Amino acid sequence: MSENNLLTTNRKALTINLDGTRYGTIAEIGAGQEVARVFFQAGNASGSIAKTMSAYDMTFSDAIYGKAPRYVSRERLQTMLHHEYALLRERLSEKRGERTRFFVFANTVAAKSARVSDGHGWLGIRFQHQPLEEPNEIIIHVRMWDKKNVQQQEALGIVGTNLIYGAFYFQHDPEKFITSLVDNVGTDRIEVDMLKLTGPAFAHVDNRRLSLLLVQHGLTNAALFSPDGDVLQPSEAFFNRPVLVERGKFRPVTNINVDMLRGATAQFLREPTVQGKDVLVLMEMTIHNLHSGGECDVDDFLARIAMLGRIGVTVLISNYSEYFRLAAYFRRYTKEMIGITLGINALLDVFNERYYEHLDGGLLESMGRMFKQAVKLYVYPMREDTLHRLAQPAGAAAPENLAPGELITARNVRVAHHLRFLYQHLLENNAIACLTDYDERLLPIHSRDVAERIARGDASWETLVPAPVAQFIKERRLLGYQPA
Repeated sequence: MSENNLLTTNRKALTINLDGTRYGTIAEIGAGQEVARVFFQAGNASGSIAKTMSAYDMTFSDAIYGKAPRYVSRERLQTMLHHEYALLRERLSEKRGERTRFFVFANTVAAKSARVSDGHGWLGIRFQHQPLEEPNEIIIHVRMWDKKNVQQQEALGIVGTNLIYGAFYFQHDPEKFITSLVDNVGTDRIEVDMLKLTGPAFAHVDNRRLSLLLVQHGLTNAALFSPDGDVLQPSEAFFNRPVLVERGKFRPVTNINVDMLRGATAQFLREPTVQGKDVLVLMEMTIHNLHSGGECDVDDFLARIAMLGRIGVTVLISNYSEYFRLAAYFRRYTKEMIGITLGINALLDVFNERYYEHLDGGLLESMGRMFKQAVKLYVYPMREDTLHRLAQPAGAAAPENLAPGELITARNVRVAHHLRFLYQHLLENNAIACLTDYDERLLPIHSRDVAERIARGDASWETLVPAPVAQFIKERRLLGYQPA
């Protein structure tokens, strides 16, 4: 369906009302009182709506669904879906179960108000693909960016209707389902930052792939994955926790990548404001590479997510090319300290003015944004000969007057001459630090070299990556690997 031929929200609701085989409940808590209104205004709602529920008061909500620690949460949404679906089947199965595909749509939402700075909510649908079948379930988390409460409520009604329509008519085309979630509302008003599909109709669906598609299509800026590949909701994972992140391509992840994160974690945990707190440590990849363009290869990213999962790492996939935007993303969810560990090559990228030409304040503005609130860079050292055999992007600064093989650290690296005082200011104010706990034997390793060895059949690559990663590459035959 082209952008110029989108079904209106009213038309989607009317199509469902006239279907004749879909019948169910709409239950809404908090600010989410809008989806039922859309279906009633579309007309013929008696064809699809068995009951609507609007439990705005917490006491009434508790009496119906039981007490909850948080009312706007995934747990509350799933309680609503299961409770209402059980009632629907109990009361209507005998009468019309053989010819009806039952569904329950529910949401629990907090719109912008004096107490809530940003509107957000959980929406879900539990539905049958065919009569008498086991139900399927779709859950999403949304953030609402409209400035006024009434606009957020309107956007929520549209997204809820899109979710119901997509579940019924786009279930065999997950990518179309994803893009349809923001029909008639757009990504400037709604962000969908978490999506999970379960049930027999979605047995073939990889939820990690769908989360990557959310990022690729601009419905959200980042997707988070646990080591076992489960899709995580960012606000739950990051909420008021110190965060330490290592950014890279990880094609493949090598022993030096692991050592960098290990050393940075040890140093980060010694920070006075971090000690004794529950730190989230993760690796991050961006779908936008600073040195190359091209389309996002979803299969390639999925393989790298699974590879990092083999060594027990939580993974973030983002569309942030600049580090200051990555730091700002974490700051949405936490007030605690943020640590970023990176190598010398990446540090030179951070001080490459070419990447900030779109900002009015250029590189200086990017530095102000990145370091304004408890953000610190932990810089892993590099040998001079390793740096010079890696291609530098146009406009990058380069170290000067270094002896062959000399160890380059955050202390002796040379940025562009006119930026040296800015760099020294950040260094002296502890915004940039040398990573002191590292294994010097690993310094010659670089992912590009490892990938080349794999492709040409040089077995020495196996000693340069963690054992679980070597096994994974061989199992999946990644990066051109072929058994001897």
